[in-house]
Amino acid sequence: MQTHTTLHNTSTNHDQHQNHHNVGHSHHMEDLKQRFIISVIVTIPILLFSSMIQMWFGFTIDFPYRDLLTLALSTLVYFYGGWPFLTMMVEEIKSKEPGMMTLISMAISVAYFYSAITIFISEEKSFFWELATLIDIMLIGHYIEAKSILGASSTLEELVQLIPKKAMRFTNKDELEEVDVSQLKQGDTILIHPGENIPADGEVIKGESMVDEALLTGESKPIYKNFQSLVFMGSTNIDGSLNVRITKSGESSYLFQVINLVKELQSSRSHTQDLANRAAKWLFYAALAIGAITLLVWSILSSFDDAVLRMVTVLVIACPHALGLAVPLVVAISTSMAAKNGILIRQRDAFEKLHKIDVICFDKTGTLTEGKLAVSAVAAIGDKENLLYLAASVEQYSEHSIAQAIVQYVQNQKIAIATADEFNAMPGIGARAKIDGHIVMIGGSQLLAKESIQIPQKLLSLNNQEATKVWIVVDGVLSGVILLTDTIRQSSAEAIDTIRSMGITTYMFTGDNNEVAADIAKKTGIDYYEAELLPDIKLRKIQALRDSGKIVAMVGDGINDAPALIGADIGIAIGAGTDIAIESADIILTKSDLINVVDAITLSKQTYRKMLQNLWWASGYNIIAIPLAAGVLAKWGILVNPAIGAILMSASTVIVAINAQLLKPRFS
Repeated sequence: MQTHTTLHNTSTNHDQHQNHHNVGHSHHMEDLKQRFIISVIVTIPILLFSSMIQMWFGFTIDFPYRDLLTLALSTLVYFYGGWPFLTMMVEEIKSKEPGMMTLISMAISVAYFYSAITIFISEEKSFFWELATLIDIMLIGHYIEAKSILGASSTLEELVQLIPKKAMRFTNKDELEEVDVSQLKQGDTILIHPGENIPADGEVIKGESMVDEALLTGESKPIYKNFQSLVFMGSTNIDGSLNVRITKSGESSYLFQVINLVKELQSSRSHTQDLANRAAKWLFYAALAIGAITLLVWSILSSFDDAVLRMVTVLVIACPHALGLAVPLVVAISTSMAAKNGILIRQRDAFEKLHKIDVICFDKTGTLTEGKLAVSAVAAIGDKENLLYLAASVEQYSEHSIAQAIVQYVQNQKIAIATADEFNAMPGIGARAKIDGHIVMIGGSQLLAKESIQIPQKLLSLNNQEATKVWIVVDGVLSGVILLTDTIRQSSAEAIDTIRSMGITTYMFTGDNNEVAADIAKKTGIDYYEAELLPDIKLRKIQALRDSGKIVAMVGDGINDAPALIGADIGIAIGAGTDIAIESADIILTKSDLINVVDAITLSKQTYRKMLQNLWWASGYNIIAIPLAAGVLAKWGILVNPAIGAILMSASTVIVAINAQLLKPRFS
C-alpha cells in the first residue's frame, strides 16, 4: 500500500509542477505578444509626430501639445512595453551578470528620461521614436524566442501513460478481482491477458506467451516467456495468458527507474549562454565606460549640456537594435526552413550546439533499421510455393506481427491463400490448422522442441543464421523454414558515410544481440558498436563519452532511448518512433529519414555561421560609431549627432535582417 501512495503522489505532484510550468511559459509568451501589439499601435503616432521622421519623409503634423502627447505615448511604451526588460535587468544585476536586458534597459531608460527632460527645452534632441521602435523590436525578438521554447518536454507524463490503469489480481480465495494498478504490491499474483500491457515487474508462475519488450530494450523480436521467466512493466503480452507473481511494483519497477533517469536528467540539464547575451555583456561594459569617459571629457572641454548630449548619443548608438534580432531572426528562419524539410527543433541551444559535435550515437531498431520484421529468405524441403501457401493460410488468422509479415510477403508473391479449418493458436509456440486435409503447424524453436522434431541436414545451416525463424511442420514432418530480419533503412549507409566525412565518429548502441549488431554495423559503416545494452547502460556510455570531453549527439526512436536522448548534448528522435522518444529529444526528424540527420548538422553549421555574421553586423559597427559619437574626431569637425546615430542603428538592423534572409542551405 505504501507503494501505491508514493506512486500516486509522485505522478500527481509532477503533473501539477509540469502543468504549472507550461501554463506559466505560455502566459509569458502571450504577455510578450500582447505588449508588442499594443506598443506597435502606440508607436505609430510617435513616429508620425517626430520632427526627424517628418523631415526625412517631407510631411508636417503639428498641433497644440503635440510634444506632451508624444511624451505621454512614449511613457506608455516605456513602462508597458519595456516592463519585461526592466524587471529582467533587475535579475541580471542581482546575479551580477549584466547582459542583454541590462543594456536594453539602460538604453531605453537613458533615452526616455533624457527625452522627457529635453522635450521642454528642444524637441529635436529627444529620442522618443528611437525609444519606441527599440522596445518594439526587442519585444518581437523575445516573443520569437519564447515561442520556440514553449515545447517544454512532457516526457514524464508520456512514460507514466505506459502504465495500465487496471489489473486482474488473484485474491486469497484464488478468485479474480479488478484493481487499480497503484494498489498492486510485491507478492501479489496477477493475470495478464493477450494484448495487455504488463502492469508491474514480476516472474511468470503459469502460462506461456510471446512478450514484446521493444519499448524497454530495443529488441525487435518478441521474447518467449514461460515458467520462471521475468517480465517488466510497460512491455506487451502478445498471444498467451500469463500468471505473474509481482517482484517489483510502482517506483521500484524497471520502467520507473527509466522515469527517474529522465526526471533527473531534465532537472540537471544546463543551457548554453546565448551568443547575443555574451556580446551584449561586453557591449554593456564598453558603452558604460565610454559613456562615462565621454561625459567627463566633454564636461571639461565644453559645457555640461554638450557632455550629456554626447553621452546619451553614445548610449543610444550602443543600444542593440540589431543585436536583439541578430540571433532570434536567424533562429526563426532556420527553424522554419528545417520544419519544411522534416526537421523540428524543440531546443534551440542544442540545435546551435549540433554544429560542433564530435560523436553521434545511433540506436539500431527503428533508427538504423525499419524496426519491423520482413521475410528475408525461404527454404523448403519440397515445393517452396506450396510451403508459402500453407504457411500463409495458417498465419492469416493471427494478429502477430511476424504472422502479418509472412502473409504480406506471400500476397506480394501473388500466391493464393486457402481457408483454414480447425485453427488453434498455441501461445508462445505458434499456431495449428488443417489446410486441404493436412495438419499444418507453424512456429519457432519452441514448436520443434514441443513436437520433438529434429532439423534435417538441408535446413541445419539456416538454424545458425541470425534471423527470426518460423518453422513449418506438415503432417508431423518439418517441411521448411521462413527467415525474417529487420531491414536496414535505405538512407542509413549513405547518412553514416556523409557524417563520417564530416569528421564525426559514429557509434551504435543497441539492446539487440551482438551478432545482429555486428551485421548492421558492417552494412551501414558504423565506426563502433555495443550490443545487449539496457537503457541505463546506454546512458552510462553516453555520459562516459561526454566525460571524455566529446560533444555527443544521440539518435533514437524508442522509450528505451529516452534517458540516452536526454543525457546526450543533443537528442535527435526519429519521428515515426514513440511519443516518449520524441518528447525526450531536442530535434525531431518527422520523415524518419537519417539523411535528415545530415541536413540538421549542415543547417546547424550554416545557422551558427550566420549568427556570428549577424552579431558582427549588429555590434561591429559600434567599433566605429561609438568612438565617433564620443567625439574622438571632433577636432576635425566630425561629430555624430543623434540623427546620424539613428540612421546607423537602422542601417545595422536592415543589414542584419537581409543577411538572415540569405540563409539558404541545400537539403538532401
